[in-house]
Amino acid sequence: MKKLAILIFSIFFTLFINPICYSNEEPQILKQDENTEMIFTGNENFVLLPNKEESFIQKIEKNISLFSEKIKEKFSLWLSRSTKYVEIMRDILIQKGLPEDLVYLPLIESGFNVNARSRAKAVGPWQFIESTAKRYGLRVNWWVDERKDPIKSTEAAAKYLSDLYKMFGDWSLALAAYNAGEGRIYRAINKNGENDYWNLLRTKHLPNETKDYVPKFIAAISIAKKPEIFGFDNLQEHTPLNYEEVVIPSPADLDLIAKCAETTIENIRELNPELKRWATPINVKEYKIRIPTDKKEIFLENFNKIPPEKRFSYNTYTIKKGDNINKIAKTTKFSKTVLYEMNGTEILKNPTPGAVIKIPPSDKFVPLSEDIYQEKKISKKVKETKKLKKNDSSANKNSINNKNKSIKKVKASKKVT
Repeated sequence: MKKLAILIFSIFFTLFINPICYSNEEPQILKQDENTEMIFTGNENFVLLPNKEESFIQKIEKNISLFSEKIKEKFSLWLSRSTKYVEIMRDILIQKGLPEDLVYLPLIESGFNVNARSRAKAVGPWQFIESTAKRYGLRVNWWVDERKDPIKSTEAAAKYLSDLYKMFGDWSLALAAYNAGEGRIYRAINKNGENDYWNLLRTKHLPNETKDYVPKFIAAISIAKKPEIFGFDNLQEHTPLNYEEVVIPSPADLDLIAKCAETTIENIRELNPELKRWATPINVKEYKIRIPTDKKEIFLENFNKIPPEKRFSYNTYTIKKGDNINKIAKTTKFSKTVLYEMNGTEILKNPTPGAVIKIPPSDKFVPLSEDIYQEKKISKKVKETKKLKKNDSSANKNSINNKNKSIKKVKASKKVT
């Protein structure tokens, strides 16, 4: 009986306390399945990954690993920053009839940084290049860059993404075109006879960045929807963008606007990131400015007390005899571009002695890096034009000399004859 009891105890211990492992399979397989389930691949109206092929999932998981491990601190900052803009951007996308999850595209474009600027000169949260921005109604000039405006740039991005989807009829291809340009995607499709983004990844006709673009976007959405599952705990949330708009006569200094709204100039710049200078544009009669909520009444009361001539700061320069645009630029130390922006072109075509022109206030005007770049670009173009003219002149001179020599030879041969 005692032996039987020992035998029963041994069987119980073996089966329940220390269970036998009948399989050598790693528990990683279950974890892999769980990870796959956590990946956002789209929904009925927003299909991103129609085929959950293992190689495609691996590309997405590679980017999830990138965001949640290698650059976790940076991606945490992007997620935190997104909380300021997601709500208002999502509303715009929904109003335009687009999938609301496109709101996470700025995560991989700019990290929701309105001042982001790429090496390709793409700017703002949606990273528009200048030509595309202007095509979709954004103003980009010396005074403003609406690519930085989170509302206006989202409206433009919505139009562009909508057009791309109409062109390709597929969201993965539309997003690829957003990254690489519609022309390049059309060429890749035509060369391969393949109308599926995921199958185009196997070809050599897409840039590597574009091949990684949609997997990266899916990884970003997956994390943004459930950050805590991917280890992003205690993210700092920003107050969602909130403001009132008021139309004012333009131009007006930003520090004056801030004072009238009883806020800081930093707050005014944050609400109006498209404004590049110390004031609203000089070349428009009115400007719609954003101010903090519940400040409209006090702003208008304060603003209307200030005489129009006191609202915009500038210094002056009196044109002298013999002045031209180049001399004035050299004397004032402001580029021709700046002088034209402040005064228009007419007064500077034939400068009249005694005429007074506006120049930026030295205490408020700070040249931007893009100003320096543009001036170098203009200077390079002028030098190239001069060089071409010089070469053309030399070529013409040589041609004339050769012609004269030929004539002399003809005359000499006639004399011999």
